[in-house]
Amino acid sequence: MPGIGEPGFIEIEHYIELHVEQGPILDKEEISIGVVENLQGISWQEVTILGEANHAGTTPTYLRKDAGLVAAKINTYLRERANINKSTVATIGTMEFKPNAINIIPAEVKFTIDFRNPDNETLLEEENKLKEFYKELEKTDGVKIKSQQLVRFDPVKFDKIIVNIIEEAVKKRGFTYKKMTSGAGHDAQMISRIAPTAMIFVPSIGGISHNPNEKTEDKDIENGANVLLDVCKKLTKNN
Repeated sequence: MPGIGEPGFIEIEHYIELHVEQGPILDKEEISIGVVENLQGISWQEVTILGEANHAGTTPTYLRKDAGLVAAKINTYLRERANINKSTVATIGTMEFKPNAINIIPAEVKFTIDFRNPDNETLLEEENKLKEFYKELEKTDGVKIKSQQLVRFDPVKFDKIIVNIIEEAVKKRGFTYKKMTSGAGHDAQMISRIAPTAMIFVPSIGGISHNPNEKTEDKDIENGANVLLDVCKKLTKNN
């Protein structure tokens, strides 16, 4: 056995994480508690499009290799895929143009894509479809597209026993609740690899998070803390 203070000396029996939703669903639907059943898979990639810089006024449209246009097509494609598959979300969060001048067709665009889905097969399918779309764009628009995987986490399914105990605790308290998927990553995502894990959500007003304007009502925090307490008591009693 490892000594006290050494990595691995703590053995986790159960892990229950109480957290603000970081999204607008509970607040919008006026629901007190989120009983979190699973957590989305997350795929981040950095994409570089290599086109050709040319004068914006003198280069006809049909002779352009416009990296900026291709970036726009990819952005639109991602939204269309998300609309087709309602469980998928996709976001381009950063974008950089070169040479970044008002009168020059972009020669290079570098941006990031955040892909998420609670089902790993669906997430893989979306990633592969995107790769095929890159190949099509290279043919139709005369550009080169490079993609690099930055981060990838498989979806997580939380422990059904703990999820059921959370649901029972919420019902006994008489709170409104919703079974849901966590759209954001959390510590529970990592702890679930080594211990039975689940999460409890309380509403975030307006879905705002990681921002000075983030706010959750005191009563909602109290409700979440009481559910957490009830769950911990139940798990301790069972042991």
